[in-house]
Amino acid sequence: MPQKTLPDDQRALYQAFLDQGLTEWLARLPEQLAAGLDRRRHGDLPMWEKAVAKLPELSAEREVALNEDTVRVALDLDDSRRRQCENLLKKLAPWRKGPFSLGGIEIDTEWRSDWKWQRVAPHLAPLAGRKVLDVGGGSGYHAWRMAGAGAAFALVIDPSPRFYWQFQAVRHFVGDADGGRTHFLPVGIEDVPENLGFFDTVFSMGVLYHRPSPLAHIQQLKEALAPGGELVLETLVVEGDEQTVMLPGSRYAAMPNVYFLPSSAALCHWLERCGFTGVRVVDEAPTTLDEQRSTEWMTYQSLADFLDPQDRTRTVEGYPAPRRAVVIANRPH
Repeated sequence: MPQKTLPDDQRALYQAFLDQGLTEWLARLPEQLAAGLDRRRHGDLPMWEKAVAKLPELSAEREVALNEDTVRVALDLDDSRRRQCENLLKKLAPWRKGPFSLGGIEIDTEWRSDWKWQRVAPHLAPLAGRKVLDVGGGSGYHAWRMAGAGAAFALVIDPSPRFYWQFQAVRHFVGDADGGRTHFLPVGIEDVPENLGFFDTVFSMGVLYHRPSPLAHIQQLKEALAPGGELVLETLVVEGDEQTVMLPGSRYAAMPNVYFLPSSAALCHWLERCGFTGVRVVDEAPTTLDEQRSTEWMTYQSLADFLDPQDRTRTVEGYPAPRRAVVIANRPH
């Protein structure tokens, strides 16, 4: 049983792992949490932690919507508390995945993640009752949507402590409206126990192109899935045939850590070579300036700044502009 001296967020995570029978992983949680939330490695972490701790107590009377485009928590906040909450939430910026509406505070994130969900959701095996892993899930927007779709257990993993505290801030507003089914662990896919074979659905959206060994990443995702489970993989792609793969130079769209960009046909081939079945592309489209942009909640440069101003079909480095595909596949029984 989790120790009572643990913070509430960690105690809930321990209890969820215990309830799910994840005993091997449970034994690793103290070390993983200590590393992921190490103040010596992340200088701003105390500020983020303090911002969440200072969020005021909220009324138990609230309406929570996890199955709408905006993850919405409606509750009465007077002007003073609304300003206080907004100032504290802005200390966690930049907010990249959303949108959220928390007590009337509209968090307009860099990404319209709801648009991605709209494209993906119709193609998923029904999430009701399923155990779901969201790899690189950022603030947890998609995990809240998974809970809204009925997932029995939704776990976000992302090594960013900023995203961890953004998730905990949203949790403060959501409360227990999700039945305690949604959790966040600040680790990467490499920290998931090998051959776990546990999750019914695994999402990896916007991660593969950051991995220098894409087939190793696909194999890690496969090992996290239970036999018969479903993988939802979204990544940057280029146009071309089964043999087309682009390896950019030191930067792609100003990002320094972008490696392999396959065509969607090549990506399907990779998945099949890794043993997946039923591989199919369910969506492919260029990323638009309306879907990824700077906002009041993400004031840094965004996609518009990373494209050639004379030719929006090219990046500033001269590569094809960002294009993304969603591929769904199954781990065989």
